[in-house]
Amino acid sequence: MFPTVIPHGRTARRLAWAHLPPLVRRAIERRLGTRVAEAVSQDGGFTPGFASVLTGADGTRIFVKAASVKAQRVFADAYREEARKLAVLPAGVPAPRLLWTDEVAEWFLLATEYVEARAPHRPWRDGDLAAASAMAVSMAETLTPAPGGLDSAVEEFASWPGLWNRIAHPRGAEIQALAERYAEIVAGDTLVHTDIRDDNILLRPDGTALLCDWNWPIVGAAWLDSLLLLIGPRGDGLDVEAHIAAHPLLAGVPADHIDVFLALVLGYFTASAEQPVPPTSPHIRAAQAWQRDVIDHWLAERRGWPGGR
Repeated sequence: MFPTVIPHGRTARRLAWAHLPPLVRRAIERRLGTRVAEAVSQDGGFTPGFASVLTGADGTRIFVKAASVKAQRVFADAYREEARKLAVLPAGVPAPRLLWTDEVAEWFLLATEYVEARAPHRPWRDGDLAAASAMAVSMAETLTPAPGGLDSAVEEFASWPGLWNRIAHPRGAEIQALAERYAEIVAGDTLVHTDIRDDNILLRPDGTALLCDWNWPIVGAAWLDSLLLLIGPRGDGLDVEAHIAAHPLLAGVPADHIDVFLALVLGYFTASAEQPVPPTSPHIRAAQAWQRDVIDHWLAERRGWPGGR
């Protein structure tokens, strides 16, 4: 188990309802059909945009994201892209339904249905992992073949092996050699979410799960999300190798292919963790460094190397 002081569920520094311009608040209330009586910020994740569950005076609830097109352009563009991708997801995908988008007073707004749910417990528990894993398997089935208009995993990850050219690691050359084999490993025809982790997962009272934040989907191998999901549980001490052995998608993946993908992702988290800490997201580098350390140890164990970094 990898201890961490990251405040899970409280990693974002978000705008509150009162911070939105009056024109934006009025536009949201018009869409809601009533005044907003309560706004509860959702403080997981690592972006500073507005993200709150809004409850109307009549009890109606929706989830709304908002970002300034000027002051928060990167995040407004990300929300716009998320809305575009939510709109093309086929029926049956385990994701909150897109309700509407709007642009008001140079703010981009995105609303999805409210879901009565909670995030997975941290540290991860076996039951929560089972529900999230079942969701990932169902999602892969529903999203094969992938909708059109998305980049391929081969294209998206093309620069990642080269990150090892500037990473200091005692086994950097071996890990880079693994990562450079990525193209044949990640190719496929399934829509892959790529950002599947606890703060993007909703667990409902009936035991089923949904996946949020569809900003970065690509087209690749059906098992990629199922493996990415295991980084957090592995770091929290769960036996993910036993999970892989019994998994409907992962059990049939050659062990070497899993190692190639772990090597590829390890380069991304290592390079990302070394970047300056942005003032709008004080915990993002610590979270990336934690995932780096988890994958580094995991890969070393799988390869029979004497420890990680």
